[in-house]
Amino acid sequence: MRKIIFLACFLFIGIYTHAQEKRWTLQECVAYALENNISVKQSELDVEASAIDRSDAIGNFIPSLSSQMSLTSNSGLSINPTTNRFENTRFTSFSGGATTALTIFDGLRNYRQFQRSKLTQLASEYSLELMKDDIALFVANSYLQVLFNKQSLEVLISQNAVTTEQLERTQELVDAGVLPSGDLLEIEATNANELQRMVVAENNIKISLISLAQTLLIKDYENFDIAEDDYDVFGAEILTKTPSELIERAREERFEIKVAEENKKIAEKDVEIARGAYWPTINAFFNYNTRYANNDPFSRDFTTQLYENDGTTYGLQLNIPVLNGFAVRNQVQRNKVNVQRAEYRLEQAELDLEANVYQAYVDAKGAFRSYEAALVALNAQEQAYSYATERFDVGLTNGFEFSQAKSRLENAQTEVVRTKYDYIFKLKVIELYFGIPVTDLKF
Repeated sequence: MRKIIFLACFLFIGIYTHAQEKRWTLQECVAYALENNISVKQSELDVEASAIDRSDAIGNFIPSLSSQMSLTSNSGLSINPTTNRFENTRFTSFSGGATTALTIFDGLRNYRQFQRSKLTQLASEYSLELMKDDIALFVANSYLQVLFNKQSLEVLISQNAVTTEQLERTQELVDAGVLPSGDLLEIEATNANELQRMVVAENNIKISLISLAQTLLIKDYENFDIAEDDYDVFGAEILTKTPSELIERAREERFEIKVAEENKKIAEKDVEIARGAYWPTINAFFNYNTRYANNDPFSRDFTTQLYENDGTTYGLQLNIPVLNGFAVRNQVQRNKVNVQRAEYRLEQAELDLEANVYQAYVDAKGAFRSYEAALVALNAQEQAYSYATERFDVGLTNGFEFSQAKSRLENAQTEVVRTKYDYIFKLKVIELYFGIPVTDLKF
């Protein structure tokens, strides 16, 4: 029994530790956000609502069917439903019937309403995909911000380890009389400054993790963390394409344009539906009815009366619009105005897309140049720091100059990290415009 209890406790501790050590990858964050984000859920509801509207449009082609029944108790002078005569007596009567109707022609409005419902459903689906792209990009940006803060802290920790070693070395040189005590104070001040910056960097990591967790609607902030992978920079081959190629591909792939195009088609379909009200409508109908009364002079039973007193009515109904106070005309004109609005929105969406692609292209190119420049600057600062260290160890430079060289190296390392993740993110923006699916956002 003790062995079983020990094994159960061991398994529980193992499971709990694994839960505590859960680190989210970027793909997991994006997938979780797309499943739980409120804006995405609202867009999914729009898609469901458009599917219901389409079902309504299909229902317009199906005949309607209704039935009615009534049970009445009469006293005094009233009409007997079976004899159709006035009688001054007390009796109970029953009547029932069923009616079906079908719209044969209504200016093709039912058919065009069905076409409109398909366009609306497609526009809702495009809007959902657009929302998913925006959410994925936002999550990716937040994720990269956490990575940047983590690697910035790593730079500070690495530099502080060097500072600690240099502090011990400087103490030895001061004790040996090679360096003045002021140099030791300068290194100590540098060490204290780095420790303070490490605290700030840790706070930045916590804040960025909380921000990412809130984006994902995760409430367990304390145990939320991401995988600390060092992503390589790749995918720059997309920048070899011209802006015109990127814009043309974006027009085919991006959902902003597709949504605007579908909305324009919907507006045009509304004009056709409104024009259908100019045409006559033809409806077919069929009615079956029967009745029963318990004061039948021939004392026939319930079933017999229902059989003998039944009747049918059927026919066609034609409705020709003549004058309706310009209501149809004004509705047509109103929908034409909406078509013009939709055309302007489509034109604006194309202009915005073109401007955004150009901006993303220029930003990615600039980010790449900044990253290259940061690498060159880092190489120069590493050499300068190595030279300053050699001079400081033999007393040819003071502590202030050495601290400045070390600070410049630290800034160069941080700048490489910053420009690297800025470049990666801007490459992902270009890839999205080029039609790469959200689930393929891999670094």
